[in-house]
Amino acid sequence: MDLNVIFIALLWCISCLQHIGAISFHLPANIKKCLKEEIHKDVLVTGEYELSDSPGHSTLLEVTDSVGHVLYQKDDAGKGKFAFTTDDYDTISVCFNSRVPTNMRVEAREASIDLKHGVEARNYEDIAKAEKLKPLEVELRRLEDLSKAIVSDFSYMKAREEEMRDTNESTNSRVLLFSVLSMVCLLSLATWQVFYLRRYFKAKKLIE
Repeated sequence: MDLNVIFIALLWCISCLQHIGAISFHLPANIKKCLKEEIHKDVLVTGEYELSDSPGHSTLLEVTDSVGHVLYQKDDAGKGKFAFTTDDYDTISVCFNSRVPTNMRVEAREASIDLKHGVEARNYEDIAKAEKLKPLEVELRRLEDLSKAIVSDFSYMKAREEEMRDTNESTNSRVLLFSVLSMVCLLSLATWQVFYLRRYFKAKKLIE
C-alpha cells in the first residue's frame, strides 16, 4: 500500500479521535468550578457555553491565562461563544463562578462548554466559501492543517525533551561538583583534626 495513503488514513483516524464533545456538569450555588487546558503559542481557541435557567442564580464566566490576564469575561452568563488567539504557550483556565444570595435556595445549574483549539477550532465551511473549494479539497486542507499541527506538537515535545536533558545534565554536573567539594572539605577537616590532636597530646606530654 502507498505510504501516502497510509499517512492520510492515519491523519483521518487522528482527526476523528481528536474532537471531544462538550463537557457538562452541575454548578451548585456559590461554587467556583474551573477547567484548565494547555495551549500552544499562536493557536486559535474557541468556546461555546450554555447554562440552564435558574431564577436568582447568577454566574460569572471568566477565561484567564496562568498569570491572571482576563481573555474573556461574561457576567450573568447564560449562552454564548468566545474566541481568542494565544500569545504564548500557556495554561488556559475557564471558570464558572456561581453567585446566589445567602437567603435564597436555588437548584444547581447545569453548565456545558465545548472548548476547541487549533485545527478543530477553524471554520472550514467559511474557508470553503471564501476560496470556493470542493468538499474533497476542504477535507484535504483540514488534513494538511492537522498534519502541520502534529508536526508542530512533535517539534515542541522534542525541544522540551532537549531542554529537560540539558537541565538534567547541568544538575548532574552541579551535584558532582558539590560532592567533590564536600569530600575535599571533609578530608581537610579530618587532616586538621589529626594535626590538632597530635599537637594537643604532645602539649600534654601524652605522646612523644
